[in-house]
Order: sequence, then C-alpha cells, then structure tokens
Amino acid sequence: MAKKGKKYLDARAKVPRGVKFDPLQALELVKELSFAGFDESVELATRLSVDPRQADQIVRGTVVLPHGTGKVTRVLVIAEGEKAQEAEAAGADFVGSDYTQKIQEGWLDFDVVVTTPDQMGKVGPLGRILGPRGLMPTPKAGTVTMDVARAVSDIKAGKIEFRVDRTGNVHAPIGRVSFDVEKLEENLAAFMDAIVRARPAAAKGGYVQSVTVSSTMGPGVPLDEHIYRRRAA
Repeated sequence: MAKKGKKYLDARAKVPRGVKFDPLQALELVKELSFAGFDESVELATRLSVDPRQADQIVRGTVVLPHGTGKVTRVLVIAEGEKAQEAEAAGADFVGSDYTQKIQEGWLDFDVVVTTPDQMGKVGPLGRILGPRGLMPTPKAGTVTMDVARAVSDIKAGKIEFRVDRTGNVHAPIGRVSFDVEKLEENLAAFMDAIVRARPAAAKGGYVQSVTVSSTMGPGVPLDEHIYRRRAA
C-alpha cells in the first residue's frame, strides 16, 4: 500500500473515529477536508450484502444525477443515416459507423459509446477492446438503442452507469468539491435511491452495509447506512 502524505494524514485525523454522519454533514466535511490543488471529484462507495459471483445477486443500473458529475462526458455514437443526424443534433461529440475502424486502430478519446441495434454487427467485435475498459454499449445500460438522441441527452445531463464489483462494492462519482453541498446531497440521494431500487431479490440481511463519501485525494467520511437500510427493507 502506498504511503499516505502529510496532508492526507492531517485530513484523516479530522474525521472523528466511530462517528457516522447524515448526508449533509458528511458532504460538508468532505468539502472542508479537500486539499488538492484542483477541483476534486466527490466519490461515493457503498458496500452491499450481495455475492457478485452469483448471477442473481448482480447489482447494476443507471441513474441521471440531478446536477451531473461536473465532468464533460465525450459521447461517441455509432449510427448511420437519420439516427446519426439525430445524435449530432443532440450534442454527440463523435458520430458515425467509421469510428469502429478507428477504435480497432487504437483510438479511444471518448467516455461513453452509444449505438443503434443495427450496428452491433460492427460493434460486437470491439468487445475485446471496449469490454475491459467498461465502454461496451449494452441494452440494459440504455446505450444500445434506437432513441440515440435521448441517450445522448441523458448522458450529457449526468447519466452514469453503476455495477457492483467482485468484492460487493459500488463506486460512483456524485459531483465535484466545488458543488454546493445541497447539490451534492441531491446527487447522493438520487444515486442511493437507484441502488435501493436495484436490490436483487436474492440479497439477504441488511442490503446496504456501509456508505462512504470522499474527495479524490481525501479521506473517507462514513454515512449512517441505516438511512438506506430502512429504504431497502
């Protein structure tokens, strides 16, 4: 494990041991303890009582954060004809079926890929490149769709995809340190509502085990997970 710097250790020392906060208090503390010389992302991590090795306990979904993530998302739409025109009008950064060849040649200057179902014959072989990077479009994530304009608009507005990792944790950005704490709290609430709605029927016990927020470089601040356990009950 990499050694933590003095600024991090000083910030961590200001997080009271054994105390769990309500969302607004936690986010205020995250903002107060941020120390990097850039506008850090505010990250949320939640541990769930699921076994991701079991197909019926996978937690995944999408959510549109009310105030976005604060990040400019570059959207590639692989489509042709009228759908390509719709994607361009909706604000897609890159549009066209010829981008499949560019990806095979190593081009990856985008954050999200949206495609129409008729293009999956070309997009499918890119799975070996896009899959490991979490960029492969899927119907479940709403990125394989005929409504490309809606998909682009949602992504630009702050739509993010989440999926439980192999250790039972879900990580997601919910804004920037520069956001007002109220906006961060509304983004956090929207994300946790989506997590609760995505609870698999096979999940046992207290579904939400822990919730922590932090800035990119700062220490984690624990939230009272019972707020979300009651919602998931």
